Amino acid sequence: MQWFEGEVNELAMELAAYPVARPAVVYGSSSIRLWTTLSADLKDKRAVNAGFGGSTLEACAFFFKRIVVPLKPASLLVYAGENDLGDGRSPQEVLAFFRALAAEVEVSCGPIPFGFISIKPSPARSGLLDRIRETNALVRAEIERLPHGFFVPVLDAMLTHGKPRPELYLADGLHLRRAGYKLWTELLEPFRDNIFGAPPRPEEA
Repeated sequence: MQWFEGEVNELAMELAAYPVARPAVVYGSSSIRLWTTLSADLKDKRAVNAGFGGSTLEACAFFFKRIVVPLKPASLLVYAGENDLGDGRSPQEVLAFFRALAAEVEVSCGPIPFGFISIKPSPARSGLLDRIRETNALVRAEIERLPHGFFVPVLDAMLTHGKPRPELYLADGLHLRRAGYKLWTELLEPFRDNIFGAPPRPEEA
């Protein structure tokens, strides 16, 4: 975990100055970190981007108390696990990392709404698609057992004829371009009440 330290320290300091109390924290890997228009796309300033580059689900569990807990989140939405699979981890190992994160959420944050965005089908990792599907199914079954858990399926909407839609991705075949984030925004819309609860007051919108 040592190579994450520099970015984690910078992120923790940046978030310490976040002006919104009880935010809706969106946490995870560079697919979150690079979503620079997150709060504007979701049309709610309570959405705070807590992504850090290259992070695994294992790292998300490890750094949770340093990054997320000080924010006192009203809700949590996570995207991670893709890098774990890319590093050769099995679906069962990724599930174990998810369970570790869920335990941290329960202990440190209590019964807040807790969502997981399904692992996306990146073109650069097309060979992992079967393992991605298996991991998504395992995590979905686990998170939907939680009292306030919810699962956001994005994988099938990002495929065409069984293959990743190239127009959603940057040239590296891993990260999303604007069209990808637009699609994620649309797919998150049915989960707004889970993420934000009551609509924001006019001065928060």
